Parts: sequence; C-alpha cells; structure tokens
Amino acid sequence: MRLLCSRWAHATALPGYALGLALLVLAPALGPGYLLLRDAVSTPRSYLSDSALGLMAPPRATPQDFAVALTSHLIDGGVVVKALLVLGLWLAGWGATRLAAGVVPDAGMGGQFVAATLAIWNPYVAERLLQGHWSLLLGYGCLPWTAATMLALRSADGSGRAPFFGLALWIGLAGLTPTGLMLAAAVALLCATVPGGGQPRWLCAAAALAVAVVAALPWLTASALGPSAPAQDWSAAAAVAAFAARAEPGLGTLGSLANLGGIWNAEAVPTSRTTFFAVGGAVALVGVVGIGLPAVLRRPAALRLLVLAAVSLLVPAALATRPGMDVLSAVVQAAPGLGVLRDGQKWVALAMPGYALAGAGAVVTLRRGLRPAVSAAALSAALILTLPDLAYGVWGQVKPVRYPPGWAAVAAAIDRQPGLVAVLPAGTMRRFSWSGPAPVLDPLPRWVHADVLSTGDLTISGLTIRGEGGRARAVQTLLLAGSSPAAVARAGVAWLVVESGTPGDMGRAPRTLDALPVVYRDADLALLRVGGETAGISAGRRRATVTAHLAWLALLAGGAAGLAVSTWRMRARRAPHPQQVLTSLR
Repeated sequence: MRLLCSRWAHATALPGYALGLALLVLAPALGPGYLLLRDAVSTPRSYLSDSALGLMAPPRATPQDFAVALTSHLIDGGVVVKALLVLGLWLAGWGATRLAAGVVPDAGMGGQFVAATLAIWNPYVAERLLQGHWSLLLGYGCLPWTAATMLALRSADGSGRAPFFGLALWIGLAGLTPTGLMLAAAVALLCATVPGGGQPRWLCAAAALAVAVVAALPWLTASALGPSAPAQDWSAAAAVAAFAARAEPGLGTLGSLANLGGIWNAEAVPTSRTTFFAVGGAVALVGVVGIGLPAVLRRPAALRLLVLAAVSLLVPAALATRPGMDVLSAVVQAAPGLGVLRDGQKWVALAMPGYALAGAGAVVTLRRGLRPAVSAAALSAALILTLPDLAYGVWGQVKPVRYPPGWAAVAAAIDRQPGLVAVLPAGTMRRFSWSGPAPVLDPLPRWVHADVLSTGDLTISGLTIRGEGGRARAVQTLLLAGSSPAAVARAGVAWLVVESGTPGDMGRAPRTLDALPVVYRDADLALLRVGGETAGISAGRRRATVTAHLAWLALLAGGAAGLAVSTWRMRARRAPHPQQVLTSLR
C-alpha cells in the first residue's frame, strides 16, 4: 500500500507543480473577459470564413483560426484561447519532467522539478505572452513531449504503438501554427538520430515527416489556392532589421538569446528585463544550465538537444548582425515565403528541451555537496526570483478585457447579411481606451461571419512594413481619397466599419461616410451600408482547403485517441493483481 501511495504521489506531484506554475503565470488572464493584447485576439464567436481558412491572405494563422472557429460554436471563444494558453505552459513544464525522467533518470524528482521550472519560468515565455503569441506557446509546450516520444520510439522498449500515436498528437498539436509545426518537426527529426535498440532511425524519421506533412496541409493548401503574393515594394532589408533579435541591457544580443530573451519588440518585455537586473536573471538561468552540463554531455540524447540549443542561439545572433541581415534580406527577396525566418528570436524555443535537461543535470552535479531536495529548491527559487515579474500575468499586463456592447451589435448586423467589410481608420493595429495601453490587432476579422479587408501593414519605430493585403490597400486608397460610395461598392465592399477612439489615418474618408446610410452608431463604432458584392473564393478551392484542415484535425484526434487507448492497455497489463494488493495490505 505504501508503494502504491508513493507511486501516486510521484505521478501527481510533477504535473501538479507544472500546473501550479502555469496558473501562477496566467492567473489574471483567467478572469471574465477576452484576451486582447498585441497579436492575441479572442472573441465570443469565430466563423469559418475564407480569411479563417487562409484564403484571403497568407495563411499565417492556420489551422489556429479553423480550430477556434469550430470550438467557439460549443464554448465561448475567450474560454477556448485561455484554456489553450494554460495547456501550452502546463505541457511545457510537465513535458520537461517526462523528458528529464527518460534522459537523466539519476536526477530524480528534484531534477525534474528544476526542469519544469526552467521550461515555464523564463524570458521566452514572458516575452511571447506579452507579444500575444498564445498559439506559439502551445507549440512550445509540445517540444519536450515530442522529444520524449521520439526517444521512446528509439529505445529498446519502444516497440508498442503508443509512441507513434504520441508523435501524431504532439506534432499535430504544435501544428496549430506553422512555426510550432516546424519547431516540433525539427526536434523529432533530431531525436530520431539518437542511438537505440528500438524502432529503426529511418522509420522514426519517416513517421515524423509523414505526420508533419499532414499537419502542414492546411497552410500548404491555402498557400497554393489562395491569392498569389503581390510583389513587395518595401525594403526587405528594413523589414529584416526591424524583426532582428534585440540586445537587452548589459547582455548583448547573444547573451540575451542565451537567456531565452531578446525579442524584437522592446515593448513586449517584462520590466525587470529593461534594466541591468536582466544580467542577474541571465546569470541565474545560464548558470543553472552550465552547472548541469557535466552531468548530461555524455548522454547522446541530451548532447543532441544541447547542440540544437546552441544552434538556435547562434544562428539568430548571427542573423542580427549587419552581414547576417544582408544575407537574410537576400533570401527573403528571392523567396518571400521564407519571411517566417525574420523573427529569429522565436526559434530560440528549440533551446528549451536541452536547457531543461541541463537543469535536471544540475541536481546531479550538486549532489556531492547538497541533498537533491535542497539543490532542487535552491535552483528553482533562483530561476523564479530572478524573473519575478513573470508572475501574475507578467505583473498584470496579461489580463482579459471586456468589449463595449456595440461590438456585438455590429457583428450581429453584419452576420445577418454577410459581405466584404472595410474598416477605418487605416491600419492593422489598434489602441482602444478600453483595451489598455498596448496596441492590439483589430478583433473585428475574427468576430464576424464575413471577410474583413486588412492590409497587414505593421509600423515599428516609425517604419511601416507593408503587408500582402493588396486588395485591402486598394480599397483603403479609395476611402482615404473620399471616393464616392458607388466607387467603393464597385470594389466589392458591402460594409464599412469605423472604429472610433483609435489612432489612424482617416484622410478624406468623411466625405464618403457622409454619403452612406448608417446602420448602427455609438461612441465606439459606426456601421455603414455600402452594398457592394463580391464573388469570393470558389466553392472548389474552399472545399479543398476545408478538407486539408479536416485531415489535420483527424491526425490530432486520432493521435489523442490512439495514445489514450494504448496507454490504458499498457497500464492495465502492468497493474498489480488484486491478490498482490491484498498481500501488501497485510
């Protein structure tokens, strides 16, 4: 009985600790309201519009928007996004403990606690939270699980089906965003090369590639069937420089990246990272990793993940130099689809599995002088105390907002007669008085059952990086020039929404507005009827894209169901016989 209780405590303590840390980070965000912070947008309801399927603009948010649109039919969209964000951080910490248990078993529970702390409590999590990259953090949370699953396939006892189902689940879940899929696929392929007596390397690599291809079908199909990318007239060099990794006080670019920080947006950074206190945080995190290196470098799996960590730091640091930016600019000019490489700091997520293993190894290194429980507590405390403002929603910055009632009224009016929507003032980002000081993406495109025109333009430190919304830009030009309603209608626009109280260019648009009938108006919003019609996306292209999204969904559901059944059967075979339990009670 004592043995059973000990196993139960071990099985619940680690995931419970990871969940506790995740809730400590996200506590204010879990209150009533909707997450609306920079790139993070949640609304009560989303729809399977052509925009959500990635057919109106480059499919950067597929199949994320598809998944939220489906689930928001059953659960409030704000709850969906919050739940997935908690899930991402919880998986990061819990997965780090599972990975450490398999690769550094001699670190024990103490080492696994340190691994969980390092995976959740670091500048990467803080900065991506403030940037609003909730789906990227979900992919981040899948990385240690992907590594552990592939290592299980390569191990001598990896002959069952559970790891294959697990691979489909974790890579598919990370594939909620294209970047997450690429991160998970890279980890899986690297771990497929680890020596082992289980499934052959070629089979493991082939399985990872097959899963990744299916998970990529939504955005690959949308890219092929959506509008062709227009020729860009902005400077690729300027755009690359704007998104390059950034040096934090006292650390330099490489030091910031080694500390899992250095995001391009200086505003999406915890306050403690804007002063020389950041140096103390870097010393703590890199110090924990350095202490653990001697204990893990001779383990093949850990060595590969640490090499991946080094590459994920050195390459973005090199790309942030002038020669590196010149090279990346040339690459992006030649192949615009590789623009995903511009935000180099997000690839630092690849360092987390290796760092987590080194964190667990630190307990092994210190056990000659300290008991594992003491060293684990000290190391975890050092990681938390040197980034104190990650707690409570990055010191209250990550919190829900409440939409003014006019937003629901405007959405309902548009949904009764869906048609192409134009929005003023000009611009992609908004600053509403009710949403806080940080800029936010316009939430309207994710709230209505219609396609909303957006240029995708982004202004960084006075530099405007033009997006791919060519049609939206043409309509915007008409509106800012004060064109007649008939001219705007001929462009296919059915509705015009004016979002008051947010900065942006209105040009001569009031001339157009005065000539349009008003359907709804309050202090925040005005909805005007233009009456234009547009053919939209053909049914065949839409059907093909929906099928690709359903293939991803089937991969995810099949992986989850198969893993659950396989794990249950395996545990049932290993469960003690009732007679053994009775004997242990005597």
